[in-house]
Amino acid sequence: MAMASPEHTASSDAYTEMSNLLPLASAAQQPYVSELLSFTLDRLHKEPELLKVDAERIRRQMQEVAVGNYRAFIAAADALLEIREEVSSIDKHLESLIAEIPKLTSGCTEFVDSAEDILEKRKMNQTLLANHSTLLDLLEIPQLMETCVRNGNYDEALDLEAFVAKLTTMHPKIPVIQALAAEVRQTTQSLLFQLLQKLRSNIQLPECLRLIGYLRRIGVFSEYEMRLQFLRCREAWLTGILDDLDQRNPYEYLKGMVNCHRMHLFDVVNQYRAIFADDTSGNEENYDGGLLFDWAMHQITLHLKTLKLMLPSISDGGSLSNILDQCMYCAMGLGWVGLDFRGLLPPLFEEAVLNLFSKNMTTAVENFQLVLNSHRWVPLPSVGFPANSFGEESQDDVTPPSNLMEHPPLAVFINGVSAAMNELRPCAPISLKNLIAQELVKVLQAVSDSLLRYNTTRMLKTNESVLFLKLCQAFIEVVFPHSATCFGRCYPGGAALITDATNLFDGIGRLLATSPARELPKPALNVATKNILENGGNQPVSENGVPHNIERTASASLEEKEQNNITSPQKEEQKATSEDDTQRSPVL
Repeated sequence: MAMASPEHTASSDAYTEMSNLLPLASAAQQPYVSELLSFTLDRLHKEPELLKVDAERIRRQMQEVAVGNYRAFIAAADALLEIREEVSSIDKHLESLIAEIPKLTSGCTEFVDSAEDILEKRKMNQTLLANHSTLLDLLEIPQLMETCVRNGNYDEALDLEAFVAKLTTMHPKIPVIQALAAEVRQTTQSLLFQLLQKLRSNIQLPECLRLIGYLRRIGVFSEYEMRLQFLRCREAWLTGILDDLDQRNPYEYLKGMVNCHRMHLFDVVNQYRAIFADDTSGNEENYDGGLLFDWAMHQITLHLKTLKLMLPSISDGGSLSNILDQCMYCAMGLGWVGLDFRGLLPPLFEEAVLNLFSKNMTTAVENFQLVLNSHRWVPLPSVGFPANSFGEESQDDVTPPSNLMEHPPLAVFINGVSAAMNELRPCAPISLKNLIAQELVKVLQAVSDSLLRYNTTRMLKTNESVLFLKLCQAFIEVVFPHSATCFGRCYPGGAALITDATNLFDGIGRLLATSPARELPKPALNVATKNILENGGNQPVSENGVPHNIERTASASLEEKEQNNITSPQKEEQKATSEDDTQRSPVL
């Protein structure tokens, strides 16, 4: 590059110095200042005059322009005013706009948020649409599970319940899954109710195992509660069976109850041991606090309480014997599972037998007292059959002496004693031998006292007194030995317990000893007795004027009334006696 000349360098320095001298010159005046610096001195002296001339010229031009364009200037001034006003208005609007900008910002933010929510929902709806079939299957699970429960498909129902439980664990915050789980829980409760109802029905061991398996899969009960629920349900089933029995018939009810406990209680205990065998190792008492033992004892206690309550209602000795045999058989069968309660039965049946015997003997005494109070003391003819016609079939039979038919009160009493012995014989506990003997002695004592009281309170005529004394004598010589014989048939060797109580008749013995001996006119031999003797029958043996072993029947009584001349009172007495004898005549 060529180097600058010395003149050019000097002019540049001068220009710089002038610029420094006129520091107030603006950038627009710099060219004019530069031009001034280039003028000569003369030219500079002329410059003010030239500037004045130019200023005057410019002023005149401006005046001309102003005069020629005054309208424009006025319009410009008006425009300027309007612009100022508009600018002020714009300024106010800008301030209000600035004040509204935060609201606009928040509105925009809300819009963005709502737009995001809408987008999210739209996305969810798209996802729902894409998985519509799967979600529909999930929503149908409760209905499907309910159908399975209703149709007995418990395995499938429990599989669905387990699947929903898994979904709940995996998605605990999804409302649809929570609602689905709630509906499934309700269906599970229905399933639980059905399973418990099935346990209350007549089911066998395989079905019990299956139902307990379902209950364990549900997981509602602990192991102890499971055992307790099983026993409760089986007890409800047993109670339902007993409730269906007819309690109006005590014998049939007890027979049904014993059969129920014999079969079903044995099954329940075996079912319990088979179902819970893996956990208990055959020792229930050590594992579950003796739950099975307590339950079984509760059932046996209820069984015994029912026996104690209903045995007094049985008025037949044969029925008592049958119930005792069935109870013994039931207890022996339950002994295979450790529930042998045979040792608890004797006190119950002994009490029932003693009460039944006492009741029958009390009835016999009451009937004797009624007949004695209404008895008409008239002589009755001796009519009957030979003694050898009775008792030939069986030597064990004890036939009531037929000569007692001459004394209706004693005949009624012997009928009652025979009935009581017949009820006692099928079920005669050895342990009650002495008590029953005492009861029989007490009854005989009551009859003796009744006879003495009758003799004291009644005024009898001579003939009536003779008949009364013969009745007392027959009581001592016939009724007492016959009662002892009947007791000996029930209890071998027990007759001595009755015959030893001879002090019973001290009062009647003194009465017979102090009374003068009197005899009644011998009654005429009637047609029936004649026919027996003519046919080769043995003549009955007489003792103390009273023929023995003759049984009076209704037909014989009718023939006697037709062929013998007996007074009207005697005929009525014969008729009443015949009817009583027809209804009685018990055989032990």
